[in-house]
Amino acid sequence: MPGWVTYPIRDVGGVSTGPSEGVASILDTLRVGTVMLDGNGRILLWNPMTEEILGWRAEQVIGHRIQDFLEDGYGEGERKRDEALKRERRWRGTMNILHSAGHRVAVEGRVSLLYDTADRPVVLANIVETSRLRSVEHDLAALDALFASSPLGIALFDNDKRFVRVNDALARLDQLPPEQHIGKEVGEVFPPWMAEEVSAVQSTVLETGEPVVDVVMPAPDGPGSRSVSYSRLTSDKGEVLGVSCVIMDITERREALEKIEAARERLALLDDVGVGLADRFDVTAISQALASSLVPRLADYAGVMLIGAAAHGGDLPDIELLTGTPLFQLGVAAREEGPTVNRMLRVGQDVPFLADSFFGRTLATGVPHLASSPRELLAATYPGDPKMQAALDLGVHSLMAVPLRARGVVLGLLVVSRAEGRDQFNRDDIALAMELADRAGISLDNARLYARERAGALMLQRSLLPQRVPEPPGVRVAYRYVPGSSGTEVGGDWFDVIPLAGGRVAFVVGDVMGHGLHAAVTMGRMRTAVRTLAGLDLPPDELLRRVNDLADDFVQTPDEPLIATCVYAVYDPSTRRCSLAKAGHPPPLLLTETADGSWEARSLDLPSGAPLGVGGVPFESYDLEVVEGSVLILYTDGLIEARGEDITEGIDRLCAMLSGGPVGDDPETPATLEEACDGVIGDLDGRTAAQPIDDVALLMAKLGGLPQGSAASWTFPAESYAVRRAREVVRRTLREWGLEPLEDTSVLLVSELVTNSMRYAHGPIGVRMVRGSSLLVEVSDPLPDPPRERSALPDDEGGRGIRLVAREARRWGTRHGPMGKTVWFEIALP
Repeated sequence: MPGWVTYPIRDVGGVSTGPSEGVASILDTLRVGTVMLDGNGRILLWNPMTEEILGWRAEQVIGHRIQDFLEDGYGEGERKRDEALKRERRWRGTMNILHSAGHRVAVEGRVSLLYDTADRPVVLANIVETSRLRSVEHDLAALDALFASSPLGIALFDNDKRFVRVNDALARLDQLPPEQHIGKEVGEVFPPWMAEEVSAVQSTVLETGEPVVDVVMPAPDGPGSRSVSYSRLTSDKGEVLGVSCVIMDITERREALEKIEAARERLALLDDVGVGLADRFDVTAISQALASSLVPRLADYAGVMLIGAAAHGGDLPDIELLTGTPLFQLGVAAREEGPTVNRMLRVGQDVPFLADSFFGRTLATGVPHLASSPRELLAATYPGDPKMQAALDLGVHSLMAVPLRARGVVLGLLVVSRAEGRDQFNRDDIALAMELADRAGISLDNARLYARERAGALMLQRSLLPQRVPEPPGVRVAYRYVPGSSGTEVGGDWFDVIPLAGGRVAFVVGDVMGHGLHAAVTMGRMRTAVRTLAGLDLPPDELLRRVNDLADDFVQTPDEPLIATCVYAVYDPSTRRCSLAKAGHPPPLLLTETADGSWEARSLDLPSGAPLGVGGVPFESYDLEVVEGSVLILYTDGLIEARGEDITEGIDRLCAMLSGGPVGDDPETPATLEEACDGVIGDLDGRTAAQPIDDVALLMAKLGGLPQGSAASWTFPAESYAVRRAREVVRRTLREWGLEPLEDTSVLLVSELVTNSMRYAHGPIGVRMVRGSSLLVEVSDPLPDPPRERSALPDDEGGRGIRLVAREARRWGTRHGPMGKTVWFEIALP
């Protein structure tokens, strides 16, 4: 194991194969001194090692009595030693001898009493420093204890890589007695495939001196793993003595680590599947994501099969599934591709099964089933199913079917399988698959409910949007509504085209903040309010102000205040003037043709205004005269918003997309409004793959004028002859237009209105006639007060004009302008 090292062995000798010159010995470590005395205790011999131990040179001590060098002289202890030596002819013990430097040296001596050929007594003593001797004894004792008690296998090798010593633990690991190791190389003990690797490691350690720690090797005689560490043995002088080896059985540790790693992988898979499914709201996308996440981490093949109600967003059945009702395979994943795989797994195919089959029982009971034999595999669906035969052809040997459940109802099956080269599924795999299936089941059911609610909201929203868009004279309109991509709820985007009096037309695009049914309902209420107020012929800023005043009536609850944006534009084809106002909405674009034949799109710099429902900011109108053929473009923010991008960048991108060079250049401005709408909406497809988009409302209006000769206007002073002159010009114009049947009615009504203006306004009187889908007649004067319809008494001279207009005209009304008012009426064409 990492961090384990071999026990440090000091130079204790006995590990080399024999004495040789230059090789350290234990005697070099102990420094054994030899002293010879005669029968009277005089020193006869003082060898060089004794000189090193005690510091006295031989010439200084030979001939002197040994008692002269003892610390305490000749005392009681010395007498007992001499008596024991005479009695037993040997003695062992410790003595304190004075060093030449003056300090005491404790030595352990072994003394023997000998006799020479003349039968004279001679005393031979071998002395060793006590401190060095104890250190060597401790080292040897520690080494013996380590070899005897260590649970780790320990072996010592000489320089020829032969066993010198092994302990019982290593012998048990090798299943070979210790004596059958000694003197052998690893090739004589281990299998060849292992011996070659071990020998190479030993040679490297001997040559470099670098230890090799925690080399994991398989057991030589069966399953299991070992951790092996090697270190080079050297003496205190740096001489190489051999190699030490420590072996640890890590089979249980490896198994535990493998279990921990498997558990970690399972948790990681659960986490990845949970994250992968959390942001999806489409049943098919969830099914495919689930299948893809399991291959190859858990299985070689995976399929997600759902009942029809779950697959298509219907209501879940309350009763048991009928026999023969197929499942729909919505998600598949495989480790390889090919015709056989396609026969077994194919998105969209029906999966029929019998009630008593493998799949049928899983659906009925909600209990997972595992097939681990060809017979069980063939019984998964129905006899002769080509899909199951394809599985066998692919080498599938283990197949698991797990129910996909939500709120106590089985939605379908998660089917995973393994082929040759992988272990069969076990209980841990079943538990993991159940956990995955339960999480996926909730996501699938949420997606089913979301799809159903989204479909209802879409149906409601589409019913609240215009079913038919009118095209008044001089105006061509194209529009698109795109629901938000999957993952976003239905929003409150809307548009409308509202015909106004005199051939004028109002364009409106709005966006109610929020999503879901509430946003759709609020959108419908707001559209109705705008259409109603538009009938009053209000200027754009005044209309937005009145809609803002109604904001509290649009919300569902007081806790959900209305926040909406809107842009409202009124265009008069007869004058080619357009008046616009917006409430916190993205600016409209105007696409115009330049002198060189190219097209240029620019945003109109309208006063921003606050969103509806905020209040405190006045709305302002912006008037402009447009070039005939220009295109007004109104849209909601879903068309220009992109993650990580400022809204001005989106507006610039839209302008660049709509702008183009002369015919033949690339990009070319689309030839029709419909193509232009398709091009703009097509750009959204590239963004839906990267991120969900909000719903989008787009309205394009090509603004033109009325046909030549369709309008006429005059101005008269407030004099008595104004009525007569007005009658004349109206009668003459109607005859020029071929509308003689309308002459009497039109002249009568114009006469009444001009008379009223002359009587009360005291200023210039304007008369204007427009021929379109109907005949429009307008009478303008500086008086701001609108005329009122009242009942005249029989003897009153006036008061009947407005009632006459209301009775004879198809419709009539009053419009306020910057210089006064305009009273208008329409008469249907013959």
